[in-house]
Amino acid sequence: MFDSLSFAESLPPRFINWFMPVWLTGAGVLLGILLLVVLGGVCFGLSRVPAVGRLAEHPQRRRMAMAILSLLYFAGAMASLWGLEWLPGTGQAEVGQAEAGQTLLTQVGVVAVLCWFAALSSVYLVSQRAMGEVLPALREGVLFPISVIALCLATVGVMGILLVRDPENMLTSLIELPRAGQQEPKVTVIPEPTEGDELSEPEAVEVPFTVHIDKVQQLTLESDQRLVLSFTPPEVKQGYYAINVSRDEPYIWLPGTSVNSPMMSVDHLYVRNYSEKEATLTIKMTTKAMHPEVRAILITAIGVVVLFSLYFVQRAAAPRLSAVALATVKSEMNQPLYLIMLALGVFAMVAFIFFPYHTFGEDIKVLKDSGLKLIMVMAIISAVWAASSSVADEIEGRTALTVLSKPIGRRSFIIGKFVGINWTTMFMFVVLGLVLMAAVAYKPIYDAREASQDPEEVATWQVCYTEMVSTVPGLVLAFFATVVLTGISVAISTRLPLMANFVICFAIYVLGHLTPTIVQSSLGRFEVVRFVGQLIATVLPNLELLNSEAAIAADKAIPASYLGLAFAYCMIYTVVSILLSLLLFEDRDVA
Repeated sequence: MFDSLSFAESLPPRFINWFMPVWLTGAGVLLGILLLVVLGGVCFGLSRVPAVGRLAEHPQRRRMAMAILSLLYFAGAMASLWGLEWLPGTGQAEVGQAEAGQTLLTQVGVVAVLCWFAALSSVYLVSQRAMGEVLPALREGVLFPISVIALCLATVGVMGILLVRDPENMLTSLIELPRAGQQEPKVTVIPEPTEGDELSEPEAVEVPFTVHIDKVQQLTLESDQRLVLSFTPPEVKQGYYAINVSRDEPYIWLPGTSVNSPMMSVDHLYVRNYSEKEATLTIKMTTKAMHPEVRAILITAIGVVVLFSLYFVQRAAAPRLSAVALATVKSEMNQPLYLIMLALGVFAMVAFIFFPYHTFGEDIKVLKDSGLKLIMVMAIISAVWAASSSVADEIEGRTALTVLSKPIGRRSFIIGKFVGINWTTMFMFVVLGLVLMAAVAYKPIYDAREASQDPEEVATWQVCYTEMVSTVPGLVLAFFATVVLTGISVAISTRLPLMANFVICFAIYVLGHLTPTIVQSSLGRFEVVRFVGQLIATVLPNLELLNSEAAIAADKAIPASYLGLAFAYCMIYTVVSILLSLLLFEDRDVA
């Protein structure tokens, strides 16, 4: 149905190759909005139940419900991760015990924190307060411009169905994605050859076996006897290809590994038993979706749900903190500096596409690294400026005294400022990150055209998608680094003005990236040098851990497990910086 309505064939191939990764992002946002609507409907229905809707208002019942839900979520998450072999030791032959134990402990800690947050969200999202805050949250603060961007992307997801290639199979792949992976082995007994004249040509046994060549990731055929298999009947000579399978020589097929591939989409296998005994044929198959790139739709949808849910939970769980954060967001997002940096960032991301880098085919890596660094630097400058203007200036101008005279404590004031500043930097990452992803998706097409190559062959939409998706982990790590420096900047702002804040944060930024070099250079030197190096590495954040430059240069993907460890590292330094902020602000005279 969708294929007949598609206009992809009438559009330039270069546009379609660039548009398809963008459409996957829009379709993911659309799915995320639909999931939010469904989740909102479920939460609204549960909030009408008095025992559930008022659960968050009773501290003892709330703590009990959160404890029970946390245990249930944790048990389910650990069982799922263990089954998917995402924990150390579940899918590896030999791993160092100390390293595996440390990694396992860190991952379990991250899972426990996420399960606790999921339990907290479950309790507060079904509260009557949260349901009453939905519409005000969408109309004001940072969620309003984010919602506008989300609706624009969702429109691209809807209208883009008419512009992408093979839209019906793309949507079918999304449905098939949960069923992809290791399939249950199929075991078939092949009878021994019947007694005949010479038994040189045993009769072929027809084995039902449905396979689509575009959906096979790996196929393994094993047998305890010598078998000869074919995907076509023996009497069909055209395209006939025999496969030998024996006890010591199983047959393994991987897509793209054989020029004369015998694989084809079939419904039956034809097996000849060349032994004197009955044979057992075991078929092991790992499948994939026809278009595995649709995984981006699910990941984007989950990101949208988490982002909006986080904001709603914040407003329902901490109304005083949210009031301070909302005032900070409104103040800082209307600052001329913030708007100028957004405009300059968008212009720079587009201009980076056309800059001649002269890197002999590595221009796209320079584009990624330059774009990520620019976004992070702009976000850090915005965060430091916001921390100074909303904390230091309010203390010096006695505005903080007016705020603290209301039923808002010093803790809510500092944490609210920190949260509000992070929401402003989050919005900057969303806007500039989307522009960078679109620029990275177009860069292979532009480079192919500049090299007088056919973009349809060199820069396919799969290539554009791969390059675009590889930018996302770098954006996540850059945001983590910005959060760490934001916490440090808020702590400094409780005592020092703008210029001192900028100087100290700049020094921490430089030393944080030089930490591995300092530690390495201090080995084998004087004790004083070694002590200073270890002190810097211990006290200051190691921002190189949150840097994706090495992965981009080596063209390596950043695994999700590393992002989890980086999240834990970011949270540790954030908590320490917030505690330091509270300690410095506790006895600060604001009068």
